[in-house]
Amino acid sequence: MSAGARAPHFVRSFERGLAVIRSFDADHPVRTLSEVARACDLTRAAARRLLLTLVDLGYVHGDGRLFRLTPRVLELGYAYLAGLTLPQLALPRLEQLVAETGESSSLCVLDGDDIVYVARVPTRRIMSATITVGTRFPAHVTSVGRVMLAHLPEEDLDARLARTPLSPLTARTLVTPQALRAELERVRRQGYALVDQELEEGLRSVGAPVRDRDGAVVAGVNIAVHAGRTTLAAVRRDLLPHLFTAVNRIEADLDAAPQLTGPARAASPGSGTRRSSSSPRPPAPRR
Repeated sequence: MSAGARAPHFVRSFERGLAVIRSFDADHPVRTLSEVARACDLTRAAARRLLLTLVDLGYVHGDGRLFRLTPRVLELGYAYLAGLTLPQLALPRLEQLVAETGESSSLCVLDGDDIVYVARVPTRRIMSATITVGTRFPAHVTSVGRVMLAHLPEEDLDARLARTPLSPLTARTLVTPQALRAELERVRRQGYALVDQELEEGLRSVGAPVRDRDGAVVAGVNIAVHAGRTTLAAVRRDLLPHLFTAVNRIEADLDAAPQLTGPARAASPGSGTRRSSSSPRPPAPRR
């Protein structure tokens, strides 16, 4: 929604305050007033008022020239994370998967046009940037993102592809809507996504969808490996069966759990056939 089409209830100053918080990231943990103003497209006076308000509230520390976030900002996300059931159910299964394969594994949900890591079990550093709970990546260049995008209703997928810039992150990144649509169709048919060095050179990832008791895709689980030591054939032969087993275990846990809260209901629903909790799960097409 453009700024000119904001609803009457929209509080612009609140939006700007959140933008100031989001302007701090791994690449910019410390910023000056001028840097915050430029990053948020604010005047220096507006940026100063917002920063000092956040300092007064304890979310930002400032020494007069430099500003940085404080640990208190974690409270903003804790309420969301504390109410999640899916990550809590999935974590033991991810640990089991990592023990079986010796590779890192994560559970992600779809949030807007990104995937967000909500549970993770690492084994060794596989990327230049550290991946933790809360890390976000563009959905279309990740295996977990593609398994979730592949099961969206067509009109939802059309809208996402229309607004998503398909910028090349590596020489292998799919950069045309036609190529991405063809890949998503293949993902939908085969029941998993294999992304080969499209997000980062040297990184391969295989992902499978997690379905709730209604058959809707609510999350994805991946295994990430170094391309230099694991071939695509080895990923399919040695890792994919373990990934499917882990997903089946998570889905069985979801079926046995009380009504799920958190990302399994908030994430974009898939196109699975709805069913009662007592009906058998429709098998995902996997081959």
